[in-house]
Amino acid sequence: MTKSIKKNTVYNMVKTVSSIAFPLITFPYASRVLLPEGIGKVNFGLSVVSYFALLASLGITTHAVRECALHQGDREKLGNVASEIFSINMCTTLVAYALLALTLVFFRELDEYRFLIILQSSTILLTTLGCDWLNTAMEDFKFITLRTVGFQVVSLVLLFALVHTQDDYMIYAAISVIASGGANLVNMWYRRRYCKVRLTPRMRWRYHLAPILLLFAMMIAQTIFGNIDVTMLGLMVGDREAGICSTAHKISGVVSQLVAALAWVIMPRLSVYFAEGDYESANGLLRKVLGFNVTLGFPLAVGVLMIADDAIIAFAGQEFAASASVLRILMVGFVISLFGGSFLGNAIMLPSKNEKHFMVACILAAIVNVALNALLIPMYGAVGAAVATAACALVIFLYLLAKVDRRIHIERLGKLLLSPIAGCAAIVLVCLACFLIPNMWIRLLVSIACSAVVYMAVMVLAENEFATEILSIAKAKFTRS
Repeated sequence: MTKSIKKNTVYNMVKTVSSIAFPLITFPYASRVLLPEGIGKVNFGLSVVSYFALLASLGITTHAVRECALHQGDREKLGNVASEIFSINMCTTLVAYALLALTLVFFRELDEYRFLIILQSSTILLTTLGCDWLNTAMEDFKFITLRTVGFQVVSLVLLFALVHTQDDYMIYAAISVIASGGANLVNMWYRRRYCKVRLTPRMRWRYHLAPILLLFAMMIAQTIFGNIDVTMLGLMVGDREAGICSTAHKISGVVSQLVAALAWVIMPRLSVYFAEGDYESANGLLRKVLGFNVTLGFPLAVGVLMIADDAIIAFAGQEFAASASVLRILMVGFVISLFGGSFLGNAIMLPSKNEKHFMVACILAAIVNVALNALLIPMYGAVGAAVATAACALVIFLYLLAKVDRRIHIERLGKLLLSPIAGCAAIVLVCLACFLIPNMWIRLLVSIACSAVVYMAVMVLAENEFATEILSIAKAKFTRS
């Protein structure tokens, strides 16, 4: 990897870990203070706002990153393109707010939540005004990370200082707005170093709207096949199976987020390579992306698969022990997605402006998911829903594989996969040995620690290029110090 991509990957992983850790710290405190009623109100309001936030964003973020990345070196052109996209985003935001206002007026059931929803909806406007996609296009992940972590720390202090009773749920909602949207206010000032972003009547609707709507359709399809299983479980077999499935999804989601940290980092660079027809550089970077996916993703998947029983009980309690089987199946789907949606979709189709293929793949996956859920849930409950989710990952992989530009190829693919597979075999042996430890907590901690050490040792002995590069960087810094 080039120096900037290595650093940006680290920054984005820090941001991802922070985003995962922040709710893990705040939610236990908030849930005990606000109790189910207060948390329920806040989450209900968020669920309503999320639909209008999706409408306001459409597929603008991905499109904006690709387009702005093409003009990194030209301040004037960058400003023109960014202003066009910002103006379109303001139009969609106004439409979203108009529909939200109509919803609050005509759906009297929401009267109790009106002020809460209005407060929470401010994140929509803040996101639009912030134009955070400009920072991503300029590959400024250091600022994104420092700013995000900073506002999370401020929000954490405010939470402990101001939220003390069940009636403080509005304060909690306001603090959540600060954590998620406050950083965008800073960005309105910070982005001036790149270009001037302004409202403009010249928006080139015909140029921008088609890819934006394609990306929006893809997001809708992803939302459907990502959430429909829990909804169908609740409707068809009851809340218990839905809870078992959603708990497994939470752990699976954490694993997916860690690996996905690279996607936004490489998109600007790959967008430039594809636009210039520089497939040699693109192939070289794609090989590193796939190597990152398997070197990090394989051990995470195998490790979670081996310790699933203990991990579920530690995370959610004995009552959710049945989630372990669901989690194992989701990890199989996750491994498939490392090559499918994560690599072929996010790293190839989106930067190369072939989002139409990704959209079709996601729509097919959504259809397959609904059909398989209807067939499998009545017989197998949450396990059946997990099988349907894994099948969706396979559908996306197979469809996108058939649509890949033949100028794209990964050299020495076998060598890329060999050391991670060997390392995962070592993880299996370590975890099997740890099963002899009677105490669950000690067994879990020892399994994780020893697996990490053994895996890294195998990577170094096998001269895995990523492990070798990390060691060389560490050695260079140690020598300088």
